[in-house]
Amino acid sequence: MTATTAPLATTPVRAVKQPPARLRAWATRAPLLPALVFMIVVTQLPFVATLVISFFDWNALYPKARRFTGLDNYRQVLTDAGLRHSVWTTVLLTVAVVLASLVLGLALALLLDRRFRGRGVVRTLLITPFLVVPVAAALLWKHVLYNPEYGLLNGLLHYVGGPQPDWISNTPLLAVEASLVWQWTPFMMLILLAGLQSRDQQQIEAARVDGAGDWQIFRHLTLPHLRRYLELGALLGSIYIVQNFDAVFTITSGGLGTANLPYTVYQSFYQAHENGLASAAGVLVVIGSIVIATFALRVVSSLFREEVSRA
Repeated sequence: MTATTAPLATTPVRAVKQPPARLRAWATRAPLLPALVFMIVVTQLPFVATLVISFFDWNALYPKARRFTGLDNYRQVLTDAGLRHSVWTTVLLTVAVVLASLVLGLALALLLDRRFRGRGVVRTLLITPFLVVPVAAALLWKHVLYNPEYGLLNGLLHYVGGPQPDWISNTPLLAVEASLVWQWTPFMMLILLAGLQSRDQQQIEAARVDGAGDWQIFRHLTLPHLRRYLELGALLGSIYIVQNFDAVFTITSGGLGTANLPYTVYQSFYQAHENGLASAAGVLVVIGSIVIATFALRVVSSLFREEVSRA
């Protein structure tokens, strides 16, 4: 006799209704909204106010005399001889500091890429200048190194019977550039060292087996691999140096032909009280920084894509 089992009664399961895709997207982004609102209030609203003021002839000493002048402030920034000189000084300062920092950073990165005793200590010491507060670094160079009476540079020259120059008076722009190069070389070194350590070691070993020397490996393998990292270092360094104010203000106070565009903005706003002219110059600085930052972001994106494809 065979037992028969009755089929189990099944209850229909209701499908859970999913919220619309747009609602899910907003729910995902909701935690970021306070940070987004804060960023807009802190950064974008002041910039919009600066942009509006830049279209006015607005002297803080005569607030009732302000009037709308359109693009006259921008025209004055681009045609005034003093302002043009500050733009040229900004370009010259940026190019010189970035190039020198890249060359020195590459040399130090190649040194630290080799294994030797105490490499960790040397790396830490070489990074230290980048961690110094910019104003403190400028004061260090102005008083400890450049001072003609008790500075270290003249002390060394006196020890060997050399001249005792006034470094800031004789070479003012070079004095500012040297302090910035000292501070930004470790940054370039870190970027390029990361690039060196991401090389394909098997490819390098194969080149050595084929008889390639150190210079040939550097020229044909290392340098092409570091191209993206060099571009990234140059762009990030340029973003900062274009906006640099600390070194110029501390070492030379903008004198002797060292006034760059940020220092000119400071002079126009805080000394001449020309709010409209200072705002126009500030907007030009921001536009230049945005252009450089756009290229920097593209380089970073390409680096990420390369790393993902390599992984």
